[in-house]
Amino acid sequence: MPHTLTQTEWEQTMARRVMEQTRTELYLDQRYLSAALGALPPAPLRSAQTALATDGAALYYPPGWVLGIYRKNRRYLPRACLHSVLHCLLRHLWLRGGRDAALWDLACDIAVENALDALRTPAIERPVGWLRQQVYAQVKAACPLPGAGPIYRWLQGLDAAARQRYQAEFFCDSHRLWPADPDAPAAQLRGRQWEQLGRQTQLRMEETGRQAGESDGAQALQAQVQASRSRRSYRDFLRRFAVWREEPRLDPDEFDLGYYTYGLRTYGNLPLIEPLESRESKKVRDFVIVLDTSESTAGELVRAFLRETFTLLKSQDSFFRQCRILVMQADNAVRDETWLNDLDALDRYAEHFTLAGGGGTDFRPALARVEALRAEGPLRDVQGVLYFTDGKGVYPARRPPFDVAFLFLENGAPPPEVPPWAMRLVLQPEEFTADPKGR
Repeated sequence: MPHTLTQTEWEQTMARRVMEQTRTELYLDQRYLSAALGALPPAPLRSAQTALATDGAALYYPPGWVLGIYRKNRRYLPRACLHSVLHCLLRHLWLRGGRDAALWDLACDIAVENALDALRTPAIERPVGWLRQQVYAQVKAACPLPGAGPIYRWLQGLDAAARQRYQAEFFCDSHRLWPADPDAPAAQLRGRQWEQLGRQTQLRMEETGRQAGESDGAQALQAQVQASRSRRSYRDFLRRFAVWREEPRLDPDEFDLGYYTYGLRTYGNLPLIEPLESRESKKVRDFVIVLDTSESTAGELVRAFLRETFTLLKSQDSFFRQCRILVMQADNAVRDETWLNDLDALDRYAEHFTLAGGGGTDFRPALARVEALRAEGPLRDVQGVLYFTDGKGVYPARRPPFDVAFLFLENGAPPPEVPPWAMRLVLQPEEFTADPKGR
């Protein structure tokens, strides 16, 4: 006798078919997003919630809600699915940092809906209401590149009533499954996976050429995807400069407490096995910070960047207790060199820090000086150089024999171009402010 489906089983079966049909429609409508769509498979969610949700690993849907939406407005589902996919592709789940969560959620929703309304493709197009037109016009005036970060700063200047109106207008999916701690190692690993998917998506958009680039909306989305690849947690980025070294420290994983206590118990003060006194740890040893002190770089921003960098350098298990940190100040020449040989020296340097320079920007003298110090020995183990700048300067013609990362503060415009051999990181200004609402 054939099994008769219960109502719950029937809803789950039909909702799964609806989601599969929706994904197929999006695959055909947004071919250059196929990798991102494939990375977020639908998964049923037994919940009373009335929206889609994602944690970056799957797209969770309540079956009853999906069927209700399909009956009332089937054109809404493809757009809702793509809304969640773009959150992941633009890495909104992992870039919140210390910002206010509710305001960050709203900024991300506005950024995604702005991109979707600009795409104007059959599967997701819908009329843009008056309120949205007004918001998009204000965002465009304030943010040349309307990413979540610049929109967040724009929202900070609005009153609570305006924010509440915008939350009702732009709500599309639930963010309750977003990582509570975006800087946690597991969360950052997932974020890096989506960073790679963003790279693949950008290449697909470039390959399809006119097909993906005919509309201004597709070009704007491509610019956002490219910009999001340059953004990540500053703490996570510093780990790229880590090196394996043996640090004197007890390693509890290599210490057999049973044999140790047996020896003490049997032979008095004679343990059978001594604990290992060192272990390998991935930390930073030699480190160079170059501060662009030209006229085009604001002095207060330089100080704020330095304070935040020192805070991260002093964090536990990030850097060796004994290390060599070289802080350079440079514009079109090296103006100052300060060596800091232990983490305690960071506080002393920060207390008496003053800017030196104020001319034009030329990155070559500072990098040439680091290369010379590396050859002479003082910076033998240098892993990389962090160069804090606005990007308006002369870059070396060839790649230095060490990693170089140019760090820029996000200002709402597309990130400055850097040479192919250089790394680029766009820092969020909120990472360097003390405002609790922005942290």
